Amino acid sequence: MARDMKLGWDVEALNKAYRQGYMAASMGMDKSRCPYRGEVVIAAWEAGWDDAGAVAVDDSSDWDDLFSRIA
Repeated sequence: MARDMKLGWDVEALNKAYRQGYMAASMGMDKSRCPYRGEVVIAAWEAGWDDAGAVAVDDSSDWDDLFSRIA
C-alpha cells in the first residue's frame, strides 16, 4: 500500500476521512468540527463534507421543483 511516511497518510486514511466528512455533513455537523489534524487529511474530510452539502442542496431543489409542478 502506498504511504507517504513523511506526511503520515495513505489513500485508505484519506478515503476514511472523506466518508466521515460526508457523514458528518449529512447529520448536520458543523464543518469547523473536523476531528483530523494535518492539511491533507483535513482537506479530504472537508471534501466529503462539501460533497454531502452539495447533494443536500440538489435534493432540496428537486423537492421545490416537485411542489411547484403540483401547485
